[in-house]
Amino acid sequence: MGRQFFVGGNFKMNGSVKTIKDIISHLNSAKLDESVEVVIAPPALYLLLAREHLREGIEVAAQNVFDKPNGAFTGEISVEQLKDSNITWTLLGHSERRVILQEDDAFVASKTKTALDGGLGVILCCGESLEQREANKTIDVVTSQLKAVADKCKDWSKIVIAYEPIWAIGTGKVATTEQAQEVHAAIRDWLKKEVSSEAAEKTRILYGGSVSEKNCKELAKQPDIDGFLVGGASLKPAFVDIINANQ
Repeated sequence: MGRQFFVGGNFKMNGSVKTIKDIISHLNSAKLDESVEVVIAPPALYLLLAREHLREGIEVAAQNVFDKPNGAFTGEISVEQLKDSNITWTLLGHSERRVILQEDDAFVASKTKTALDGGLGVILCCGESLEQREANKTIDVVTSQLKAVADKCKDWSKIVIAYEPIWAIGTGKVATTEQAQEVHAAIRDWLKKEVSSEAAEKTRILYGGSVSEKNCKELAKQPDIDGFLVGGASLKPAFVDIINANQ
């Protein structure tokens, strides 16, 4: 069995009750490739709305989760609260949280462990800046981010890795098919050496960074690209075309 194709939609801090209902209505009525696992991540305020209106077979992810079970942590959401609301996934380590909110590798790893221990699936983001790529540090940066998680988590069966070069997120720039495949292959090689052969074989590695209906089909053909984490395009009708990239 090959790895099941996975497409995530990260709405970021976008949307309203109306627009999110419209997106969900479009997804519910669309003919989606049934072999693809689809997860959408609306802003926290709309998680329950999304879960209530989405048809069965499409899951909902939080854009973040905290690493404590409850308590005096204003503005945070716990794993148990997500599970209580039937939210089955969370994004962690997105570059916007690493860069803007200064979340370091250790904190991302701690949150990942808490989410996994609580039974959530984790879309674990990693990626390098333009300066790091130009200094030929891409693989070092990405594997360092992953190593922090590997030091705390031995079971990767509920982790999906999303490689998102920071210089390609929302810029319209896309890593070439060759650049993306090269990093994905290096991540898989790292998993084999540092985690296990089974993790390397089974862990899905997504590409993210200005994915669109125009470039998704070529990217999807690569042997180590197992799907996409889509930003802006997940708010548009073209998200359906990206989900169906393998058809």
